[in-house]
Amino acid sequence: MKMQLMVSALALMLGSGVAQAQTVFNLGFIGGPAAPETIGIGQFADEIAEKTEGRYKIQLQGAGALGGDRDVIEGVQFGTIEMTMSSTSVVANFAPEFTVFDVPFLFRDFDHAQEVFNGPLGQEILDTLPDAGFVGLAAGGIGFRQLTNSVRPVTTAADVANLKIRTQQNDLHLQAWEALGTLPTPMAVTEVYSALQQGVVDGQENPIGAIINNRFGEVQKYMSITDHAFTPIVVLINPGIYDSLSDEDKQIFREAAVNAMARTKDEVAKVQETGLDTLRSLGVEIQEDVDGDSFREKLAPTFEQLSTRFGEKLDAIRSVGQ
Repeated sequence: MKMQLMVSALALMLGSGVAQAQTVFNLGFIGGPAAPETIGIGQFADEIAEKTEGRYKIQLQGAGALGGDRDVIEGVQFGTIEMTMSSTSVVANFAPEFTVFDVPFLFRDFDHAQEVFNGPLGQEILDTLPDAGFVGLAAGGIGFRQLTNSVRPVTTAADVANLKIRTQQNDLHLQAWEALGTLPTPMAVTEVYSALQQGVVDGQENPIGAIINNRFGEVQKYMSITDHAFTPIVVLINPGIYDSLSDEDKQIFREAAVNAMARTKDEVAKVQETGLDTLRSLGVEIQEDVDGDSFREKLAPTFEQLSTRFGEKLDAIRSVGQ
């Protein structure tokens, strides 16, 4: 993995005849150039540059340039990378409070999820991040996850039996897919295309935008609209870097991150309008009439365990906006 210094080389900017130092922060993430979250975080970088009058530059290091999600998160934790935007499913390995967001069928829709992230419950979970070595600027999402595979069409929970499914590196995801009768295989998303191509795994599950931008439609035959889980993301910054900012700049960074998550949500909506046709053009057969209740019924014992594990927090999340 390419590692960067905590504060990169300084460039000179001229303002009112006085040379002004520009500080560059590297922000590592795995999204490709056209991914909704890449567009959102691009807006973040532009807003930071504009509102700090060029004093700070966010150098975007996307498409896994600095490593996979876990590599970059560790880099931010250790201070070798300044910032990241990552799936909370991977962040949960460092900050377990985020695991609750991985409960299957937790959110009713994207608006429900965003209301949770922007509200007191979301802030409460963001506030736990310093204990793990991060500061969380904002949380958002890249949409609901759908299942793809190259073995058979999936319209009920029974159809996934014994499929080798790539999952995120997250214990709750493994628990859920094992309960559904699959053979879950955790791996970084940067390894998934070749694993699908070579038959190491039969399928994977991701939001439509990620399926398209990672070109999984080239190596998968079937996709099922399962909406089985939502994929939150969070913008993280190293605490030492954050503490070095003035109070005014901290506010600028936080507001820009919130705005970036709103922009990402808008971009996800655009992808979902055209995404199914894009995948069909690649020859992917799409199952839109999926029996979601069959998945919920198969997961009933798992839901009972998770209710015990997360207590009232699950009910609190589900009640937001009702």
